[in-house]
Amino acid sequence: MNHYLLSVVLGIVEGLTEFLPVSSTAHLRLAEALLHINLSDPYWKMYTIVIQLGAIACLPVYFWNRITKFLSTFPRGESGNRTPLTHPLGLTAVAFVVTAIPSFLLTKVIGKHLESLPIIGWSLLIGGVVMWVIDAWNAKWEAAGPAATGSRIRTWKMEEMSLAQSIWIGACQILSAVFPGTSRSMSTIAAGQIAGMSRAAALEFSFFVSMPTMVAATGYTLLKSLRGKGENPIGVSQIDPHGWVVLTIGFVVSFLVAYGSVAWFMAWVRKRGFAPFAVYRIVVGILVLAFASRLAG
Repeated sequence: MNHYLLSVVLGIVEGLTEFLPVSSTAHLRLAEALLHINLSDPYWKMYTIVIQLGAIACLPVYFWNRITKFLSTFPRGESGNRTPLTHPLGLTAVAFVVTAIPSFLLTKVIGKHLESLPIIGWSLLIGGVVMWVIDAWNAKWEAAGPAATGSRIRTWKMEEMSLAQSIWIGACQILSAVFPGTSRSMSTIAAGQIAGMSRAAALEFSFFVSMPTMVAATGYTLLKSLRGKGENPIGVSQIDPHGWVVLTIGFVVSFLVAYGSVAWFMAWVRKRGFAPFAVYRIVVGILVLAFASRLAG
């Protein structure tokens, strides 16, 4: 396949799956198999990092109004009852730190798991079942709304989150780093729902936590690669003009598709929930396990 067209396809795959709870890692591995690409090649390994950064870049643009509002109300919050730690920006930072430190210490384990199709398949399958059960558990309270008495949902907006909820979500997000296929979005959303958050609040917080987490992880890996260090070094001097064009196409396509995906996902979840994504995860997980079994046999 022409490299330019290939870059468009991979950019679409990354943009569609990065923030949906279906695992972009799993879908890029499937694309690798179906399109016969060697994503372990230093250039293409670096390319996947670049298109992930393209997806990340859409979040500050999409949430610009929310970000500026949070900045203007820091540290006391809109109601005046928050602290630097319990303000939405502080809670985002706490979840990031709780996730980042263990993930950094487990870098070697994470690197090994990224190449394992069985781990990806089981993570998709188990995560889909967990997500479906948790969403069904909360469904009646979501339908009843904030006015319902005795609701297990205590947090309907991100501004109402507690420090304990932030720490819990950060801890659960480690699973997505250690077990590719779990999905950072899925682990954050499910953790939030378990902790008494509404779908919309859990989803929005998952996007906010994604910003520092993904920038730190992908930025660090990309810097090592471009400096000719790490497991898949390439170095800036090794990228020719053709290679830069391919990277630019992937980045732009990923950004645009991710922006549309986030906008659609936010609207969908408020009305319909996560069950379709859970079913999709289960189906794809079974297919990945079958594919992995075929390769092994």
